[in-house]
Amino acid sequence: MSTASPLSTAEGLVQAPLVHKGKVRELYDLGEHYLIVVTDRISAFDYVLRPGVPGKGRVLNELSAFWFDQTTVFQENHLVHADVDRLDGIVADPEPLRGRVMVAKKAERIDIECVVRGYLTGGGWRQYKETGMVNGHELPSGMRKNGKLDHPLFTPAAKNDIGHDEDITIDRLTELVGPELAAELEEKSVRLYQYAHDYCAGRGIVLADTKFEFGLLNGEVILIDELLTPDSSRFWDESKYALDVEIDSMDKEPVRTFLAESGWDKNSEPDPLPDSVVEATSVRYREILRRLTAPASEVYQARD
Repeated sequence: MSTASPLSTAEGLVQAPLVHKGKVRELYDLGEHYLIVVTDRISAFDYVLRPGVPGKGRVLNELSAFWFDQTTVFQENHLVHADVDRLDGIVADPEPLRGRVMVAKKAERIDIECVVRGYLTGGGWRQYKETGMVNGHELPSGMRKNGKLDHPLFTPAAKNDIGHDEDITIDRLTELVGPELAAELEEKSVRLYQYAHDYCAGRGIVLADTKFEFGLLNGEVILIDELLTPDSSRFWDESKYALDVEIDSMDKEPVRTFLAESGWDKNSEPDPLPDSVVEATSVRYREILRRLTAPASEVYQARD
């Protein structure tokens, strides 16, 4: 087990007003920009679990910064910089926050989770089994769990600050944001998914589905929040891909498995995670970062 302590909060480390504290991220107001700090907190079934996973926040932040850089040629995003050493006077001791910070443009969040599915799994599979559709998209009969879709499906959800987000149809999205913005969100989301799917395939990874968040800045739609991380995406090792099974995903699967087998009722504070589960989860986060960001030659040499 790593001896590093997980970062549970940046409060007291950042000399700026805290404006929002999410399950994992904290948002501080720098005036012209926001400062996003990614902690090591980990959540499941709407509960923040104890303890956190050491280094998880760095992985999420570094992956988001990597993808923002990769996609900026065709999709503007909110990233200004991710260098804690440029925060002199705001962060007294940079070391606890090194690799965890992102200075971001202030955009007006669009309250839609832009989900794109390339494979019929998870909530999409459950919808299909019941109705033959996913978020109003009618699919052919006889499809199998984890089957690759002919085309990526845009399946948005309306964000709820309390409780679960609500799956909605394209028609409902159009009612909420208007036809032009709805079409733009779909086009941008599918393009980002397809780019990332093809990139991941070159690393021996299947990007099954993911979600994007967008905001408005000076009338333009830009990417915000996190991007293509294990917390927002379903990554599968291509060697484990199969139909009609539960595929072990490259994220916090050890936590979900432990909770499912622990007898926890999901309605009360869960017991602390065992060290072995925390370590197994930490290993997965570090591995997905390595697989996605290391030179391709190193990735395949390590797998051979």
